[in-house]
Amino acid sequence: MPEQMTLNRPDLIALNDGAAIPQLGLGVWQVDPAITAEVVGWGIEAGYRLIDTAEGYQNEEGVGQAIRKAGVPRGELFITSKLRNGAHQRDAALRAFDETMEKLGIEQLDLFLIHWPVPSQGKYVEAWKTLVELRQAGRIKSIGVSNFNQDHLERIIGETGVTPVVNQIELHPRFQQRAARDFHARRNIRIESWSPLGSGRLLSDPTLAGIAGKHGKSVAQIIIRWHLQEGLIVIPKSNHQDRIAANFDVFDFELDAKDLETIGGMDAPDGRNGANPATAAFLF
Repeated sequence: MPEQMTLNRPDLIALNDGAAIPQLGLGVWQVDPAITAEVVGWGIEAGYRLIDTAEGYQNEEGVGQAIRKAGVPRGELFITSKLRNGAHQRDAALRAFDETMEKLGIEQLDLFLIHWPVPSQGKYVEAWKTLVELRQAGRIKSIGVSNFNQDHLERIIGETGVTPVVNQIELHPRFQQRAARDFHARRNIRIESWSPLGSGRLLSDPTLAGIAGKHGKSVAQIIIRWHLQEGLIVIPKSNHQDRIAANFDVFDFELDAKDLETIGGMDAPDGRNGANPATAAFLF
């Protein structure tokens, strides 16, 4: 059953290592490094406490600037970054992590993920072992992955005995990943939805527009609320201050059973917009 949200604020979602992550966060994928500090500042002002960046986004420095300017205690913020695909080898991963921490300007990272498994490269197990090492050294609180399929997850767990706390995957109403979600639930791995608005393609969907009209909300707010009520961690992104604030304003209503049934019926096997983790081989 979907987990129930507490109205007026994001819930904290328990992770399998004893930590907790805000359920609603701000993503900064494709946010221009020149405006990242301003965008993240708007997000923190609106109430976001989870900020999700990555080495490959090239905007970690802007996130760090926003953290320092925010006037919010560091302990109230949950900062995530991700290891770039070309740094899976241990020494390269350690160097890349040092660069991430220097750019962010923080002493400890809340969550670090392997961005993509790149199975053709054959080094994601080595990368996972390096993340385990960094966590044991106290430099990272929690470790996880992104874009890992079931076989990738089973391999790293089998070879290390360490289960990721989170897998960040493409997930939205047109690509609901039900089978993957069942596997993750059995393994107690939390799913974090990237491209939660379907890369913007769902914002003009007539079915969602109908639900939005019923609740007096925007389509984006309906989609974000759906993620929350489905028990998913969700990280919408925007470059616009008003949309950033609106995307956080989703705690004064709930989707009813009919709404959830209707959105559940939108799932499509060809709904993926991004790359397939089984074949994605790009390095950055």
